[in-house]
Order: sequence, then C-alpha cells, then structure tokens
Amino acid sequence: MERILINAAQPEPLLVARAAAVIRAGGLVAFPTDTLYGLAADPFNPSAVRRLFDAKGRPTGRAMPLVAADLAQVVETLGPLTALAQKLAGRFWPGPLTILMPVPRSIAAEVSAGTGRVGVRVPAHVVARDFCRASASVLVATSANPSGQEAPTNPDAVAASLGAAIDLLIDSGPTPGGPASTIVDATRDDVQLVRAGAISWEDIQACLRG
Repeated sequence: MERILINAAQPEPLLVARAAAVIRAGGLVAFPTDTLYGLAADPFNPSAVRRLFDAKGRPTGRAMPLVAADLAQVVETLGPLTALAQKLAGRFWPGPLTILMPVPRSIAAEVSAGTGRVGVRVPAHVVARDFCRASASVLVATSANPSGQEAPTNPDAVAASLGAAIDLLIDSGPTPGGPASTIVDATRDDVQLVRAGAISWEDIQACLRG
C-alpha cells in the first residue's frame, strides 16, 4: 500500500491526481470524508467493485453509497435528479445527506444490490470532493474497515486493518466522526425518510415546503 500525505485544507493537485489515477486503473483508495475514512473504487468497473467487497469481507447483497464532487457530477454520471431531489441537494450539499436515485445500467450490479436505486452525496470535505473531481466520476464510498469492525476516523487504523488489501491511502489526518448521513428516497413524487442521521427529518421537510 502506498500512503500519501495531503493537506486537508488545500489538497495538492498532483497528489490528488495520483490517487485518481489509481481509481482509473481499477484500484482501491482509502480517503478522508467529513465524518470517517472511506474506501473508494470506480463504481462503473465491476472488477474494482468486487475487489472492494473482498477487501472488506463484505457480503454481497448490500448496496454501497457513492460520493461526488458536486451536483453537476452527479447529473453527468448518474442522470438527472427529480425536482425535489434537486431542491434538497441545493440546500444540504455539501453535507451529510444521501439521496437515493435510480441507478444507471452502466454501474456495477453489486453497487445497488439489485434495488434499482443508488445513494449519493457530496461530502463537506475538500479532499473528498477534489478526489472525485480528479477521478472524473462519482466513487463508491463505503467505510474503510473490514466488515463488522468499527469505522475509522484515523488513517493509522485504516493502514493497520486494510493496508494489505488496498492500493493507496490518502492521509490528511484524523476526521471528525459524527453521525451518519441522513438517507432519503427521492425517486418518486414525494420524498421518504430511509435512515435518520445528521440532518433532521424536520429540516428536510422544512426545505421541501420552502
């Protein structure tokens, strides 16, 4: 495993580009987000997605979330959002809101686990967003830990648990942790709460009414 140190506030473009090259080559990269360290792969590369499942020891049949650089990248790579989803994205992205949307056929089947939907968010962490932008794609972003173990906020924990199974670790220091993202389903004419999290359902409803 290669480990690169990146400035959390002002990520060095050449280092971010190095990590993106690993993704485009079908590799696995651990990276910081606004809560935990995530494990990234190209969701459009089935072999990379299978490697990610193997690295975590994660059973198939469980969908995995995606992260993106911004709303424009979501639309470009996954397709248009509903009007209500766009409204929520405009209010809560970047931030801890995961929006479920229809999954494009080009994404590896394991990502959506046959649900026909995929969850995506824009994290409030400049390294994560720059990483997605340099990769020119949304990225799988499951927690960077073996399945069933505690999700890490420290890059040393990632190196200790997954170092032998991944290609590169982006180290920008500890991440803040905190509640998981709120997940909403915006694939229909209304928005449904799927998982309570960092953003309250009341705030989401207030946004939709506004």
